[in-house]
Amino acid sequence: MNFPIDILLIALVAVFLVLQLRRVLGPRHGEERQRPDPFATPEPDAGSDGKVVDLPRREPADIQLPRGVDVVSKGGPAEAGLAQIRIADPSFDPRGFVQGARQAFEMIVGAFAHGDVKALKPLLSDEVHARFAAAIRQRQDAGETLETTLVGFEKSEIVGAEMRGSEARVTVRFVSEQINVTRGRDEMIVDGNPNEVTRITDVWTFARDTTSSNPNWFLVATEESSEG
Repeated sequence: MNFPIDILLIALVAVFLVLQLRRVLGPRHGEERQRPDPFATPEPDAGSDGKVVDLPRREPADIQLPRGVDVVSKGGPAEAGLAQIRIADPSFDPRGFVQGARQAFEMIVGAFAHGDVKALKPLLSDEVHARFAAAIRQRQDAGETLETTLVGFEKSEIVGAEMRGSEARVTVRFVSEQINVTRGRDEMIVDGNPNEVTRITDVWTFARDTTSSNPNWFLVATEESSEG
């Protein structure tokens, strides 16, 4: 039996068009609109010589954890919980997690100061987001603006970890130096001092479902205390 030539030609043309379209547009995997994940390891960019080249990133110098700095106390209460998390998620790395937590801290503090509710949404649990949004609305209704400068981190360590069913929870204590100034409608300072650095301790808890394909962690609880 002879295969119809016209059908063969149509098939070859269709394959050619598909290959051309794929070459121009590139492959699509349904993930192009995913939000940036501060806890994700940055993907390297391969140079023309085949060597791995790190992409430049805009962030404060001390967002990067110095080598040799412990992120969890040896024999502390968090170690058992971290072991359980690693059983549920073998890829979990405490040091990499704290690195991402520091970046998330900077993003969240900055977005809150700017009143950017939209930017906060993908980083916070619904409950925490509602609380942050209410505080932003209260500030805006009063005609006030908040200026926050994150000077640097003095310390950031995991102080708690546990599994709640399939949900992993990790608590990080951040000790940071910040400059916070609140101004009124007339731009006059109503709180804070632009020339004063305040040492602040924040205890934040992040969570994610280890059975989910979504690798992102969300801020689910916060505590704060000023230490002057």
